[in-house]
Amino acid sequence: MITIIHWLVSAVAIGIAAYIIPGVTVSPVGALVLVVVLALINIFIKPLIIILTLPINILTLGLFTFIINALLIMLAGFIVPGFAVAGFWPAFLFAIVLTLVNWFFHALA
Repeated sequence: MITIIHWLVSAVAIGIAAYIIPGVTVSPVGALVLVVVLALINIFIKPLIIILTLPINILTLGLFTFIINALLIMLAGFIVPGFAVAGFWPAFLFAIVLTLVNWFFHALA
């Protein structure tokens, strides 16, 4: 039950972030699908990419992780129908805003 609530809160956060960032569009169903796809990407693909880019991540003191997050958002944009990202910078800003909105909602809970 907690997982479903977490996914619904994340879907609302995705809707808010898409509303704030120009160049990102998402439908209500697309937001729900995007939550699941981003969860799967973060479970299976992100750890592998983090390990492969560990030297540059250490060199940039972890800031390269923001670029990885933006690229994974763009990957999700190719996979999920109903979610579109116009380019790298909207994906970069979307990842940052999504992180902040999720953090805010989960701090309230």
